[in-house]
Amino acid sequence: MSRILIVYHSQTGNTGKLALAVSQGACQIENVQVILKKAQDATAQDILDADGLAIGTPENFGYMSGMIKDFFDRTFYQVQDKVFRKPYVVFISAGNDGTGALNAVERIALGYKLKKVYNPVICKGKITEEDLQRCRELGAVLAGGCEAKIY
Repeated sequence: MSRILIVYHSQTGNTGKLALAVSQGACQIENVQVILKKAQDATAQDILDADGLAIGTPENFGYMSGMIKDFFDRTFYQVQDKVFRKPYVVFISAGNDGTGALNAVERIALGYKLKKVYNPVICKGKITEEDLQRCRELGAVLAGGCEAKIY
């Protein structure tokens, strides 16, 4: 059974809706366990136990949320050199274009030596059904690839 960890932060509820959609997509794949955690509750052990990681953040001042940054700060040294090429994906609820938040997450993921396996989903403004569907697809691709052992 593959384990997918979805770590997110949401103040307005938008990123939470996206995280739930990613979870729904991952749950469509047989033999996959989904762990959905708010950033403040996620631990280094959660990362180590996961086969794949989905990271969700709002865009705050052109950057990832402070809670996602805190998650990375709290877990890095405990997982350093233990998660080489672990697959990950990113989803962002953006007020602007989301690129600042995406660049920050991707830069940190390089330090972790994670492997990006699908294009990020950046949702601008109000969350639409199309946004939710793209997040379901994101979750399904991550989970399906982990379960098939192609990542």
